[in-house]
Amino acid sequence: MIIKCPYCGPRDVIEFTYQGDATRKRPDPSSTDQNLWNAYIYDRSNPAKSHCEFWLHTGGCRQHLVVTRDMSTHSISSVGFARDSKHAGDQ
Repeated sequence: MIIKCPYCGPRDVIEFTYQGDATRKRPDPSSTDQNLWNAYIYDRSNPAKSHCEFWLHTGGCRQHLVVTRDMSTHSISSVGFARDSKHAGDQ
């Protein structure tokens, strides 16, 4: 899989580290609701469609990215900086 880093250009996926689902909402840090935190940490969906994910370019510019890819074909439709994403504050 090739990820097109906005700084470094197209790079092999081996240069990147997957950092999780970019669509999940973190509970309020002061929450003591154990069920809410368990769901956030352990419950994962596996959609067979387009999905946003956080990736870190560990072998390059070290930027956090949001990658939108199709989970069944692994084709990437967009890559952007996490800091510019509406999802950036959710993780």
